[in-house]
Amino acid sequence: MGDRLHFPAVASALLPVALCILALLPHGLLGKPESAGSSALLQRVKRGWVWNQFFVLEEYTGLEPLYIGKLHSDMDKGDGSIKYILTGEGAGTTFTIDDSTGDIHAIQRLDREVKAQYALRAQALNRLTDRPLEPESEFIVKIQDINDNEPRFLDGPYQASVPEMSNIGTAVIQLTATDADDPTYGNSARVVYSILEGQPYFSVDAKTGMVRVSLADMDRETRENYTVVIQAKDMGGQLGGLAGTTTVNIRLGDVNDNPPMFDQRLYQMSIPESAPVGSVVGRIWAKDRDIGVNAEMKYSIIDGDGRDTFEISTDPTNLFGIITVKRPLNFESKPSYTLKVEGANTKLDPAFRHRGPFKDVTIVHVSVEDVDEPPLFDSVAYFIELSEDAEIGTVVKTVSARDPDAANNTVRYSIERSSDPDKFFYIEITSGSLMTVRSLDREEIGWHNITVLAMEMNNPTQISSVSVAVRVLDVNDNPPSLTHYLEGYVCENAKAGQVRNITTVTAVDPDEPLGGQHFYYSLAPEAANNPNFTLRDNQGRQSQHLLFISYESSFICKYLKKVNLNFKCP
Repeated sequence: MGDRLHFPAVASALLPVALCILALLPHGLLGKPESAGSSALLQRVKRGWVWNQFFVLEEYTGLEPLYIGKLHSDMDKGDGSIKYILTGEGAGTTFTIDDSTGDIHAIQRLDREVKAQYALRAQALNRLTDRPLEPESEFIVKIQDINDNEPRFLDGPYQASVPEMSNIGTAVIQLTATDADDPTYGNSARVVYSILEGQPYFSVDAKTGMVRVSLADMDRETRENYTVVIQAKDMGGQLGGLAGTTTVNIRLGDVNDNPPMFDQRLYQMSIPESAPVGSVVGRIWAKDRDIGVNAEMKYSIIDGDGRDTFEISTDPTNLFGIITVKRPLNFESKPSYTLKVEGANTKLDPAFRHRGPFKDVTIVHVSVEDVDEPPLFDSVAYFIELSEDAEIGTVVKTVSARDPDAANNTVRYSIERSSDPDKFFYIEITSGSLMTVRSLDREEIGWHNITVLAMEMNNPTQISSVSVAVRVLDVNDNPPSLTHYLEGYVCENAKAGQVRNITTVTAVDPDEPLGGQHFYYSLAPEAANNPNFTLRDNQGRQSQHLLFISYESSFICKYLKKVNLNFKCP
């Protein structure tokens, strides 16, 4: 009896599916045989087993367990004395062995994409003693691929964009389909790409999966979105191959290929003449079929008689032109204006300059609406000088106001009473003549600040006012006044002919100039010829010195009393 153990190859014709099994290649030499039952049986073995791989196709779907191969020992005489055992990956769960015949079967469905190979160990034992007849040897069962997985686009559906007007061949997006089958065996994982929907606008490279533009001059303004369906088929695209599909939503990006155009050739606008500077007159729009920065505009007034009166700016969206008042308006002086306005793109694409010019021109006609305005005085303020001795009824000034509106309504005048509470003045209601009705006194009131009102007779709500400042001029109408009571001292034993300064006499005058008048002093007539007193001039200043020569003190005192001077003698 020999001591070799064989795993014969099993022909594929014996199985419902093709099996390819490599046979065991023996590499050891046999020792000399001894009597059966000899205890030195194992000592006669010169080598271990060397195994190649078993190959078995995946996805067997038969009703019976899948036959893998057979273990056999030369010592097996078919009497059941040999017991075969199988250990390792999947032994007992995925693979079983008939311990008497050595037949190996798969009892579960094999899937290469789950597990591609199994490492197993085989051994032959004496059934009675459980002693090994050969050393344990390892072999591999490799699961051979079949085309049971379709290609898949793991990241689909896809979103992509490409600029409009792109050239044919412009790359859009790279697609990659994944096939779980074995790429090293046959064509099961060799994928070919094709386009099912989206022609003639786009195409796909059969080998790389690159989606490209296939139609020139695609215009976003005509059509913006496209749906492209791409198929990936294995087996190199051959009949019977499995296929998977995905969707690519492609959007055409905008380029500045359309010039702007005003939606009107002539705009009619109006604004009240009372509108303050900065008021909005209206809005214009040079429409652009492009979007985003390609549609942004800049507006300017390039001609017309309203260039100095109005200005234009772009709104925060950079799309619309906003016309505003630059200078005050007056219907009566100019009731309408004409503006020539240009709108131009701010961002230009050099590749599309030939489609220009990227600007347009329109005319804007602005009508100024008449507003009922209050009367307008011919001066913003009046200044008048009037002598204080002016007679009552003297016309101080004739003010004039007119209705600036085209109706030219009659104007009536009045004085705001709070500005002339003592009623020194009166204004003639129709002519605007301002006159005095009381005597003026500069020394009491030097200035009169009067507010004159002008009111439209047909519309009393339309009132305007003006300030009239009246300066009262001085007239020398006040005599000097002396101090009514003075005191002076003189010695009663003053020597005759002796000159003494008794006191100082001061006179005041409320008339101008305020710096002081030039007064001339003299003794009263009854004392003018008295040789005892003299009055000395103080060079035109307000103060004068009263001088005297004393003969008798009693006479001096009596005299001083006559001139309202109270003198006390020491």
